[in-house]
Amino acid sequence: GEGKKWYENMANYSRELLEDPRRQRYIREFFGRVERDHPRNERLALSVKRLAPGPYRFLRRMIEPRQKSTHFGQVLPIEDVETVIDLVGSVTRLTCVCRKVTTGKERRYCFALGADIGHLLDPYPSYKAGLEVLSPGEAKDAARRLDHEGEVHTVWTMLTPFIGAVCNCDGDCLAVRAQHSLDLATVMFKAEYVAAVDRDLCLDCGECRRVCPFGAIGRDTRGPVVNKSVCYGCGLCRAACEARAITLAGRTSGLG
Repeated sequence: GEGKKWYENMANYSRELLEDPRRQRYIREFFGRVERDHPRNERLALSVKRLAPGPYRFLRRMIEPRQKSTHFGQVLPIEDVETVIDLVGSVTRLTCVCRKVTTGKERRYCFALGADIGHLLDPYPSYKAGLEVLSPGEAKDAARRLDHEGEVHTVWTMLTPFIGAVCNCDGDCLAVRAQHSLDLATVMFKAEYVAAVDRDLCLDCGECRRVCPFGAIGRDTRGPVVNKSVCYGCGLCRAACEARAITLAGRTSGLG
């Protein structure tokens, strides 16, 4: 949310970073670690937050810097997703570990970026079997479809600064649950944008309020109102607005 767009720095996608043995080990262990540890960790965090909210806030502040150095994300609108796809040149679609944990179903919502990651998934035959290499055009088409289906686009590091994936998230996403639904941890930045409504074009149909996954759109006597401090800048309200009354403005432009 600082206007720097670190995800447009090509160096953060480099093969040199990916070939770091420590990072390859981290990626190899990532899926198994999330499946094995996250349900227990979430239950424990909820319990501690409920029983000891003060110490939990302190613990959260201690953990977040470590999270930023390992696996951290940011919300992106669709046009920035397309920029990322153009930067990396190829995308591999794979099963979303979040949905597998929360729903028990294997759904291919995640886009691994750039280099082939198949060899890193050898410990996980079901993930490897579902890999699908997409051209830039195919990846953009898939991202646009997900945009209209109400999925929030996010970009993620795998040992910062290496950017390893674009994910397409909803309420079943572990990151959205942790940060927004359950308020357990900060694991991603808001986008570099906030939504803005043109009252002259707005039909006051309520669709923007219905699709906003973060509850950022309220209403006054004249129609919808965006709470800019709550808005994640994902652009889903814009995608749902048939009147084209919603745009995204820079968060640091004075409008956010």
